[in-house]
Amino acid sequence: MSSRPEILFPLFASTETLEGIGPKSAKLLDGVGIATPKDVLFTLPSGTVDRRRKASVLGVPVPDTVTVEVTVGAHRPAARKGGPYRVSVTDAQTAFDLVFFHANEKYLTAQLPTGQKRVVSGKLEHFDGVAQMVHPDHILPVEQAHTIPLFEPIYPLTAGVTQKTMLKASGSALVRMPELAEWIDPALKQRERWPDWHHAVQLVHRPSEENLHQQPAARQRLAYDEVMAHQVTLALARTVARKTKGVISNASGVLQRKVLNALPYTPTGAQSRAIADITADMALPVRMNRLLQGDVGSGKTLVAMQALLVAVEAGGQGVMMAPTEILARQHLEGLQPLAESAGVVLELLTGRDKGRERARKLEALARGDIQILVGTHAVFQADVQFDDLRLAVVDEQHRFGVIQRMELGAKGRAVDMLVMTATPIPRTLSLAQYGDMDVSVLDEKPPGRKPIQTALVSTDRLDEVVEKLRATIAKGTQAYWVCPLVEESEVVDMTAAEERFKRLRAQLGDDRVGLVHGQMPPADKDAAMARFVAGETSVLVATSVIEVGVNVPNATIMVIERAESFGLAQLHQLRGRVGRGDAASTCLLMFGKALSDTARRRLEILRESEDGFRIAEEDLAIRGAGDMIGAAQSGLPRFRIADLERDAGLMKLAQSDARKLLGDDPSLETARGQAARTLLWLMEQDKAIRLISVG
Repeated sequence: MSSRPEILFPLFASTETLEGIGPKSAKLLDGVGIATPKDVLFTLPSGTVDRRRKASVLGVPVPDTVTVEVTVGAHRPAARKGGPYRVSVTDAQTAFDLVFFHANEKYLTAQLPTGQKRVVSGKLEHFDGVAQMVHPDHILPVEQAHTIPLFEPIYPLTAGVTQKTMLKASGSALVRMPELAEWIDPALKQRERWPDWHHAVQLVHRPSEENLHQQPAARQRLAYDEVMAHQVTLALARTVARKTKGVISNASGVLQRKVLNALPYTPTGAQSRAIADITADMALPVRMNRLLQGDVGSGKTLVAMQALLVAVEAGGQGVMMAPTEILARQHLEGLQPLAESAGVVLELLTGRDKGRERARKLEALARGDIQILVGTHAVFQADVQFDDLRLAVVDEQHRFGVIQRMELGAKGRAVDMLVMTATPIPRTLSLAQYGDMDVSVLDEKPPGRKPIQTALVSTDRLDEVVEKLRATIAKGTQAYWVCPLVEESEVVDMTAAEERFKRLRAQLGDDRVGLVHGQMPPADKDAAMARFVAGETSVLVATSVIEVGVNVPNATIMVIERAESFGLAQLHQLRGRVGRGDAASTCLLMFGKALSDTARRRLEILRESEDGFRIAEEDLAIRGAGDMIGAAQSGLPRFRIADLERDAGLMKLAQSDARKLLGDDPSLETARGQAARTLLWLMEQDKAIRLISVG
């Protein structure tokens, strides 16, 4: 099935084909990810307004919405331009005002003729002891009042798109809904009492007195559909990986032992378990697909190196992929001493390699002379050929998708895959993102790693912090100073990295302070990093570009300015840049004046704990999965309907059901399998369709 089923075509047209949506509204909707009728249907109402008619506004709590029949009284035009235009009205029991700002008097006298009856619906307020309704949502003659929905869905809006526009658009999209075959396991659907897909969508968009009790089940069913599509994709990836015969890579252990004997410490139990799992996986005749999840400083580099050495011991090659050149070079520095102790040839390949140097590396790689390659996206290029690639290690998985991992795997014969992430992820989210992989967790810190003292400091004490910094760097140690922005902004009241760099240079000396941010040319950025690593500068002012990939044991202070503007996981990663040497280290979380209770709680969690897994769980509890999914750094699937914290049970159900579906029908050719393909197209899981063809 290579093309979208015709039955879905009407749902993938432009939003401009919907009633009430013109070019301007379509552009606004597109800006928030609503580009098709299908997107309108999956933008569920966030609530429902009860617009059933009442006899009077008397006794209605403020600010509830009320619908009432009134007799129109006197009009009182605004005394000044833009001021309130008031219309007195009387219902069956009391009088109140309808209020309009920037009013068109001619329009209002036509809409609300004195002495006539009208039905008005809107939010009730009190002003100076008088009840009023500001800009009613509906004003209709009594004979047309039946057009006001008794239960009106309220949609999350973008600027310039009204509730009436969304109501019209959703009504138009509902008409296009096809009747689809069922993809959910019949026993599960019956047990949960879920409606059919078509009926579920209708229920949530058009609530009524009769169906209000069915709303929770309808929403849950649609959330399940969403996570089911995602889990089928992950299960397909797992099935394809396991169906593909792997190359057996048996480790002799000779090179691994050389590295372990050269270490000044003993690996943790977690490291040893992970190494054993990976070594066993690579010896099997199926492709390895494993996630190595470890907190800051948990020792992922050693585990990765031992895995790469299995490939080399078996006569093959290994590659480690990093998302940025800074991180690739950091890996090179971490792996080089280990490679030397084992007598293994290790090289770096990035986009910066040109001409003869690049040609030399590619020839050596193709001959098998380079045993381990560290690289960036440059490794994906067609002319990068290995002699016998056995293992690909991918760092910071969220920058590389399932399909990219498969493309990297195609550089050899059934290449084993080890994916690493330094961001501890709560179990629910891990299930959502990595359901296609086996997981090893490094939950212990190597011995000798000193705890980092974390303190909360108000930006009012900035001068005090700078003086402490001056005293510390005078003793020969180094510090990071992280800012949330690159340049000053008129919109956001935060100090930017470039401005802080200028001020600190003035206070500490021009040659003592360096600057690194993501908008700098790579050469300038690398040069600034190199000066800091070499100890030529004492303070490195940066944005979160230094979140990963920097290892300077002499750096003992991390100052994070306006820490409340960063995510908890990001703050934890930034803090992990210090505490890498023998000296005690400090992290100062500087916060602004207007710190909310939630923001303070988040910072206090960081002060209390260095356990990344606990921090991630707390972050999920505070912000909710929706927030985390939306965060750029998380790389987690972006669900429209499902909430991974609230719907953790659904995720487990979907994972089980997806595996059952593929166990019965791995090519999705049965009736239920074909229905599942339609679901995948509906949820735009195009990569799943590609995986089916691969399988």
